[in-house]
Amino acid sequence: MPIRLDIKKKLSVSSERVKSVDIHPTETWALAALYSGNVTIWDYESGSNVKTFEVSELPVRCAKFITRKQWIVCASDDMRIRVYNYNTMEKIKEFEGHSDYIRYVEVHPSLPYFLTSSDDMTIKLWDWDRNFDCTQFFEGHSHYVMMVRFNPKDTNTFASASLDRSIKVWGLGSPVPHYTLEGHERGVNCIDYYPSGDKPYILSGADDRTVKIWDYQTKSIVHSLDGHSHNVCSVMFHPKLPLICSASEDGTVRLWQSTTYRAETTLNYGMERAWALAATRETTKLAIGFDEGCVVIELGSDDPVVSMDGTGKVVWAKNNEIQTTTVKGLAGAIDDEDALPDGERLPVIPRDLGACELYPQSIKHNCNGRFIAVCGDGEYIIYTAQALRNKAFGQAIDFVWSATGTGDYAIRESTNRVKFFKNFKETRAIKPATASAEGLFGGHLLGVKGGDSAVLFYDWDSGEFVRKIDVAPKEIYWSDAGNMVLIACADSAYVLSYNAATTASAIAMGQVSPEDGVDGSFDLLYEISDNITSGEWVGDCFLYCNSSGRLNYSVGGKIQTLVHLDTSSSGATTHRILGYLAKEDRVYLVDKSLNIVSYKVMLAVLQYQTAVMRGDFDAANELLAAIPEAEYTTIARFLESQGFKEEALEVTTDDDHKFDLSLELGKIAIAHGLMENTPPDEKNSIDTMAKWKKLSDAALKISDFELTEACSLASDDFPGLLLLYSAVGNFDGMEALAAAAQKKGKTNVAFIAYLLTGNVEACADLLIDTNRLPEAAFFARTYLPSRVEEIVSLWKADLSKVSETAANALADPKSCPDLFPDLDVALQVERMFLAQREATKATGISASDYPTAKDDLELDLIALVKSQAVAAPPPPAPPAPPAPPAPPAAPPAPPAAPPAPPAPTSDEPPENPFAVVDDPVDNDDAAKAAEKAEAERRAREAAAAAERRRAEAEAKRLADEAARIAAEEAAAAEAARIAAEAAAAAEAARI
Repeated sequence: MPIRLDIKKKLSVSSERVKSVDIHPTETWALAALYSGNVTIWDYESGSNVKTFEVSELPVRCAKFITRKQWIVCASDDMRIRVYNYNTMEKIKEFEGHSDYIRYVEVHPSLPYFLTSSDDMTIKLWDWDRNFDCTQFFEGHSHYVMMVRFNPKDTNTFASASLDRSIKVWGLGSPVPHYTLEGHERGVNCIDYYPSGDKPYILSGADDRTVKIWDYQTKSIVHSLDGHSHNVCSVMFHPKLPLICSASEDGTVRLWQSTTYRAETTLNYGMERAWALAATRETTKLAIGFDEGCVVIELGSDDPVVSMDGTGKVVWAKNNEIQTTTVKGLAGAIDDEDALPDGERLPVIPRDLGACELYPQSIKHNCNGRFIAVCGDGEYIIYTAQALRNKAFGQAIDFVWSATGTGDYAIRESTNRVKFFKNFKETRAIKPATASAEGLFGGHLLGVKGGDSAVLFYDWDSGEFVRKIDVAPKEIYWSDAGNMVLIACADSAYVLSYNAATTASAIAMGQVSPEDGVDGSFDLLYEISDNITSGEWVGDCFLYCNSSGRLNYSVGGKIQTLVHLDTSSSGATTHRILGYLAKEDRVYLVDKSLNIVSYKVMLAVLQYQTAVMRGDFDAANELLAAIPEAEYTTIARFLESQGFKEEALEVTTDDDHKFDLSLELGKIAIAHGLMENTPPDEKNSIDTMAKWKKLSDAALKISDFELTEACSLASDDFPGLLLLYSAVGNFDGMEALAAAAQKKGKTNVAFIAYLLTGNVEACADLLIDTNRLPEAAFFARTYLPSRVEEIVSLWKADLSKVSETAANALADPKSCPDLFPDLDVALQVERMFLAQREATKATGISASDYPTAKDDLELDLIALVKSQAVAAPPPPAPPAPPAPPAPPAAPPAPPAAPPAPPAPTSDEPPENPFAVVDDPVDNDDAAKAAEKAEAERRAREAAAAAERRRAEAEAKRLADEAARIAAEEAAAAEAARIAAEAAAAAEAARI
């Protein structure tokens, strides 16, 4: 039977003639050497051009990766060898290699060597650790040396192919060949060694259009492959698949079975002559170089051929070799200090079981792990799992095990015939009720993939048709109990419940419809919108890997991500699930290189989550006792995701999680208690401060101002405290905030707090301390005129360091009193303000006085004091001789202050905080009230007059501005007119 290979084209690009190709072993890169003199690296997953090296103006005949140095080495027709770093594109070395065209470069698999062969009929060995010195010279061919290849079994020997029709085998220590193989009728173009050590074979292709397999021990031809109609340019044993590949100038690539030498397939991509082939043992990719471009194909799947039973025993295939190992106990116990961390590669020790008679493309354990079925080449062989003894065999396109019987399985012989076996003996054959049966799925029912995008289920015992599900499955996964099944499709998966009792009853009573099967046998539970690549049921929970490299699990349709796995450069997953060991609470995964890793997934946790999804909290609470406290936070986060936040708060042991949950649930006291118990070394951390801020906001929402204040103090939230104290009228708190903010360097908050408490002296000192001297001077001019001279002198001293002229331009009240009008009145107002502040400091001003006190904010105190000074009667003349007249420039003496009014009672209007305080006189209360009312009236009239003057000044300024703009526009128009006349005159003169 032929090898079943699903050939997929991964890359197809057009270019100049490709003389050489190579594939990177770890990156998704294909290297192409072009006849145009360039070397290009393509990403065969994305199809993009990764890098291009302009090597020479002449053709480049060969280029190879040196991955352990991150280099490429290339040889061109200018007889020179060049080495580049493929990451930085830096040229590492360039030197002359031969005296004629260089045909091939071969890199040693482990030593710092590479070989080159040339049309000068010689072979040279180069050592890059010795600055690329030529350390050996091999001569013996009588024509062009077309190719050289190292022997993977003995890397000290290599073979060469020449147009002198011979193949010579050499040793690195000898300049002469060990022996010569002759048998081709024309020149030999290419050779290759068998990749594994069990066969001493050399493969060769020649201009006689044949491909020959040689036994280099007997020096005889084992087989000759015919089929090409032109020269054979490249041949190779595929390093991973049992295939021989050959490329020819007839434009085709032929694939042959490497054990039977049967022709498998012929590939022709219409790109003219095929020149080169390349592959790696890590993947099933094959790169081909043509006259018109480069193609990369995938020969089948590169997924590992591996299976694990329920006890942790693993069996895998490497080519035809079958090996076994065990993962049980390798990861270590959960509480073991030496336990491997999750995701670490397990140190498995494989044991050889023997060689399989066919090429394995799949391996599957039966339900109890006693037998394995190896399938490939259209055949199957059932072996005992321990000793690889043959139990049964046959021909089949597909093979699947039953989920119950030890020796129960089914095979697909063709697209319309499926056979059932019970205890390794055939029991019946059926023709599926579909146009074409394209695959089989094992489990508690036999699934047949139909060609009409459907899956048909059949009963194992009776062969009766059970149900048809109209989806196109990739794989089907049955739970251990058989009550649930997941059907994985291309972009989604469907989880169905299976009613075995209903099905058995319908079959026993003969109530099976030929068209519909058994009604009620399946019910859709939920859908998973994900691309599942592999999976495993654990109870009612489904563990799976998706295409984007995540290990997830689904409970009742709710997806939880366990870990993000490594992916390829294209973002595709490189792992598949092997199985789950409940005794170790671990899920095991394997990558494409057969590296096995594990992750802890506690069975009790999965069972608890399943009970919660079913709404069975009694069972969940019973299971909770069996779960270690270390997993409680995981449980709590699951409960939170399902909306059970109260239960999550009860379960979680993580203080951060508990704090967040308590805030969400409005349980401020719990959150406050957690914050009070913060360890001393974490109290000043950024995270702790952020939590205090969250708690403060939550307390403010419920108007718990005491807690809000405490949280803001603990987190040094000065803006929040400023808002709080100003809103609730906390004078003492505002004073404390001002001092604390100044100490912490929060000067903006400190300034506002000092200003709100009336501490204008501290405001001025703060501005001086922060070297905001201009602002301090203007602030003093308004609020502290008594300190204007002091602050201006400081400003002058500071400004003189920058500009002496600017400093001298500053004016102060002492040197320029005329520039400070009404300064004496301002000083009097300042004294009034300070006296009023001292009088109300002990008791403050009640908020109930605001309706009447708010009008005092509009008073013009300067005008008020001036108006009272004008209205006051002159003092009586003393009996003494008349005093000398005062200087004309001296201001009038301030009026005598009346006695301070008594404190208002609850029935009296509040005292004006900015009322003028005169000297006491002997008047009754009515006279004082009338005098006060008259003063206020005059102050209002003065304020109205000042407002009118300001309005008139603003109107005049706007008129002046409008006149200025009109003048500018007129000037611009005149200039434009003159310019136009000048231009017209110039044009007339030119004409």
